[in-house]
Amino acid sequence: MLSRQNNYKMVVMDMDYTLLNKNKEVSPGNKEALAEAAKKGVHLVVATGRIYSSARFYTRLLGINTPIIASNGAIIKEDATNKIMFQSILLDEVALEMIRLCKENGLYCHLYSQDTVYTEKIINISQRYSEWNQRLNEEDRININVVESLEKTVEEERGKILKAVVVDDDEEKLAYIREKIMETGKVSVSQSLKDNLEVMNKGINKGNAIRILSEIYGIKRDEIIAIGDNENDISMVEYAGLGIAMGNAVDILKERADYITGTYDEDGVAQVIREFVL
Repeated sequence: MLSRQNNYKMVVMDMDYTLLNKNKEVSPGNKEALAEAAKKGVHLVVATGRIYSSARFYTRLLGINTPIIASNGAIIKEDATNKIMFQSILLDEVALEMIRLCKENGLYCHLYSQDTVYTEKIINISQRYSEWNQRLNEEDRININVVESLEKTVEEERGKILKAVVVDDDEEKLAYIREKIMETGKVSVSQSLKDNLEVMNKGINKGNAIRILSEIYGIKRDEIIAIGDNENDISMVEYAGLGIAMGNAVDILKERADYITGTYDEDGVAQVIREFVL
């Protein structure tokens, strides 16, 4: 329900093309608004499909102690305390089926742990992380582990894998893999961009993650704002008392949102905070 009474106690934000602009930066306007909200005592939460260690880099830049929802809700962790508040380890059978489906279609599956990307080839998402690493200090870099066999990795890294990801421009292949992996009945599937497919355990999504956080903090559902731009944000936008779509969001998210803010170039996150929080 749309309310401008400024009684919201938690603001949950997607990262790419929401909090971050196309240059993967947080604008001065967004930083300023977030700092003011933090001073007011509002819980600020980042929710992303990214690997945890990548999201942590940006929250540290903001200088705000915020819980991080990473891998689309498969892990919730506090950077300041290093405390894992929740995690859902991907079922071995799901990881192995994703690897099989990807190889069957000539694609490369990637597996995410909290801080490592496992892949048999540096390509697509691992290539992007590799290029990003070149601009970072060593302590902020994403671990990229090129392995001979992802199947062996599933066994050797048991208890660590949170998410499986495949990235490719062939939408038909991605649609086929999506259909087949969903037939297992054991997964949650989403896409944060047209060229990627992200697979977690059934029931794992951003909406479930903010439900868990709200229970931990004793915050009511109608006291939560969630802001996003893509399919993997639908669950949290629908869960929050005030679900907001960015001006640059996909149509399906705009249709389900309570309010549409400005685009990432227009500091849409800051607009929300100033309109509904401050």
